Amino acid sequence: MSKRFAIIGAGMSGILAAIKLKQRGIEDFTIYEKAGRLGGTWRDNTYPGLSCDVPSHVYAYSFELKGDWTRRFSPGAEIQRYFEGVAEKYGIERHIRYNSEITRAELVDGRWRLRTSSRATDTVDFVIAATGVLHHPAMPDIPGLADFKGPKFHSARWGHAVPIYGKRVGIVGTGSTAIQIVPALADRVAKLSLFQRTAQWVLPLANPFYSAEEKAMFRESPERLQQSYDFWSQRFVDTFARAVIGNQDELQKIEDACRLNLEENVHDPELRRRLTPDYRAACKRLIMSDEFYPAMQKPNVELVTEGIDRIEATGVRTKDGVLHVLDVLVLATGFDGHAFLRPMEVVGEGGRTLSETWSEANEAYRSVAVPGFPNFFMLVGPNSPIGNFSVIMISELQIDYILQLVDLVLEGKCRAVAPSAAAARRFNDALHEAMKGTVWVSGCRSWYLDRNGNPALWPWSFDRFRAEMQKPDLADFDLAGATATQV
Repeated sequence: MSKRFAIIGAGMSGILAAIKLKQRGIEDFTIYEKAGRLGGTWRDNTYPGLSCDVPSHVYAYSFELKGDWTRRFSPGAEIQRYFEGVAEKYGIERHIRYNSEITRAELVDGRWRLRTSSRATDTVDFVIAATGVLHHPAMPDIPGLADFKGPKFHSARWGHAVPIYGKRVGIVGTGSTAIQIVPALADRVAKLSLFQRTAQWVLPLANPFYSAEEKAMFRESPERLQQSYDFWSQRFVDTFARAVIGNQDELQKIEDACRLNLEENVHDPELRRRLTPDYRAACKRLIMSDEFYPAMQKPNVELVTEGIDRIEATGVRTKDGVLHVLDVLVLATGFDGHAFLRPMEVVGEGGRTLSETWSEANEAYRSVAVPGFPNFFMLVGPNSPIGNFSVIMISELQIDYILQLVDLVLEGKCRAVAPSAAAARRFNDALHEAMKGTVWVSGCRSWYLDRNGNPALWPWSFDRFRAEMQKPDLADFDLAGATATQV
């Protein structure tokens, strides 16, 4: 009997899952997408200066490398076009049901019953949740936010109809997004005020355009393109990955490069002091930019380090009593990196919900599955090695791992598969112990930390992640309906 699949989300991971199913000859699947267009984060984020901080040649499916990227680090619109093109090439869009947010997934008689926001229903055998991590904008809890009379919006919901030229613009937040927006707006506005709670380490980032000759070389020589993919992916593993999990030499190299970037490019000692972090580099998500420091020194740009007291009708009042008068307010305050599947309600075995299971912390077995939720899998789930890595590389490893588990059911070796509670506990206990050696617990506030202060990341090497994703250890799984001889 054929099995039916549902994929939740039509971003980069959802498109990947769909392609992988089609490559196996599986066509009975639907992708449920809450928006009216595919693309995920690259659809939602359209702010000025948007680009990826992962090299272009790595930020692509390994089986669909692109040789004609315009720059070493691609602008957001170009990445969005890439995913749209791949979806068209592989015939994915006909499987997508747009404007269909899954609000509930319930295990009923061994199958998953789905319900959408429009109350449509579907019943499937497998669910692959590709809902992403950074898709719920985090709104700051600042008194008086609703009182501001001018245009205000989150950076992930950019108000393109709002006039910017010649205006007084305030930006709340100094993460990766704000560092890209500031240089893009500095020459367009009358005054730009950046409200900083925490200074950031900034790595210098050269982002040259690829010449026509280089693009032609990559298009015409798949070997050279593959070499570039291998070079950049390994460089990230050899440097950043080792640094964050405890290699002090690599961490010091990153910190020295950031400090030198600050010292060489910010000439005013007082401004340099206020832009200097008081925590280890890479404790927060590492920021990369060649343009931020020059932009911060333009005469119409100010760095505000006094804490915000409240928002008023005409601007932001800081705790020193100063009112910073603004025409436009931009909230570059990031995302809820711990929502995962929420607000969707997921009901597994025995009527237990995923919210109940995750009441203390978001935990999964090797980031992809949860005990008590058979045939329900996640891409880029809790403790995936996100941070400064290519999410595509991560998702490719995870989907191949997941499909090996799916094969057990498709081949009739069992009816359903889920990790055992004991295996999940062993994994998460080891994970929490390993976190003690990472830079993420060295003392900083970041979206990496959950409500208990635990980093929601991968504390081991990327090589270990790759190795663990090669083949499931079936001793760690409950295989419903299986016999010893079948598996």
